[in-house]
Amino acid sequence: MSNFIFGNKMDKESFVISQLKNKFIGDDGAVVGKWVYSKDVFAEDTHFKKEWLTLSQIAKKAILVNISDAIAMNAKPKYALLGVVIPKNFSFEQIEELTHGFLKTTKQHDIKIIGGDTVSGDKLIICVTIVSSKRKYTLGRKGLEEGDLLAYTGELGGSLEDLNRLFRGEKISEKSRFIEPVLRKEFIKRATKYLKCGLDISDSLSKDLSRICALSNLSVEFLKDFTKEELCSGEEYEMLVAFEPKYKNKILQIAQKTNTPISIFAKAKNGLYESECKEHHF
Repeated sequence: MSNFIFGNKMDKESFVISQLKNKFIGDDGAVVGKWVYSKDVFAEDTHFKKEWLTLSQIAKKAILVNISDAIAMNAKPKYALLGVVIPKNFSFEQIEELTHGFLKTTKQHDIKIIGGDTVSGDKLIICVTIVSSKRKYTLGRKGLEEGDLLAYTGELGGSLEDLNRLFRGEKISEKSRFIEPVLRKEFIKRATKYLKCGLDISDSLSKDLSRICALSNLSVEFLKDFTKEELCSGEEYEMLVAFEPKYKNKILQIAQKTNTPISIFAKAKNGLYESECKEHHF
């Protein structure tokens, strides 16, 4: 869950958080003792349409986007709890395909499903809670300071491009990040001790950058030009990170050793940064 106000206007997610606010809420996960808890909802007609993805792909992505939050906190995912709204017209074969997708993906990431709940409904909705063990260094969203450099991993814009293709009724590659996000576990694991703050890019670079900036009342000076697609593409699940300039070479070395493409794109400065991107969920 995110904690952000657009200028003087509060978005609905932030309004909900403002009603529940406590010391645990505000990052990609909640740190409680030696554990980190994270949770996301993956909902039909908000995050996907069933005609776009197989049930195995839906199950896999639902798990991966939740693992992404744990990785963004530099935590090690251990257990998962599933809550699933199963459409009333689903056959046992469809349910089997979905559950096999959950099991295959969690097994690949050494995660054990330890429980959850199912109910019947009109649309497929998947809620996943990931329970992770806390590592020595935890990465949160707070801590940006004037002069810090900001970088993102991978390439941005592809998820929005593929979403638009799907809306037009076109096919997209099974390797598309919209179908299967690329997680940067090794990079974050090695780099966190040198990072000030960070989060995974789920709501677009621009929106998630505005969240980090708002927590420190700062803006940014962009060091490169962006297309609107690069700035506003959601569902990327690449990492947005900030660090002191003295660690620039160290971060680049870790990126190279972990085969992680990285772009240093901005420097923090005084001011207020507001995102102009529209909500990417439909």
